[in-house]
Amino acid sequence: MKLKLAWIGRTKNSAIQELRDEYLKRSGRYIPVEGQEFASEEALLKWLEKTVPRPFFVALDSRGKQLSSEELAGFIGQHQDRGTQTMVFAIGPADGFSDATLEAAQYRLSMGKVTLAHELALVVLAEQVYRALTILKGHPYHSGH
Repeated sequence: MKLKLAWIGRTKNSAIQELRDEYLKRSGRYIPVEGQEFASEEALLKWLEKTVPRPFFVALDSRGKQLSSEELAGFIGQHQDRGTQTMVFAIGPADGFSDATLEAAQYRLSMGKVTLAHELALVVLAEQVYRALTILKGHPYHSGH
């Protein structure tokens, strides 16, 4: 399975870019993982529609389901076992995803009850994906939780 972390808009802060890229690189030790910036929600939706087979689309949304790190690992692991070829976790623009994009998602994930700036949410997501992969592989990274 391949994972893609997608986000809307340019990441302007170099510290955010570095952290995001570091966690993507670490995650890539376990499975193919990449990040992709989209100019708009429409561009993301168009990419999802034309990609064959269609990726499993997870939209980050404050009203989505909250998962622990272990539950996120289980969620990813279930999709690996099920044969999902590509899973996309997407962070929307600063004001969140539109209803149309949320309706296109097969799953809505919340990073918790706190509100995060969308660029910070991207770093948290990247770290949690890395953590989930280490949990699945039995790596001790998570043991210090």
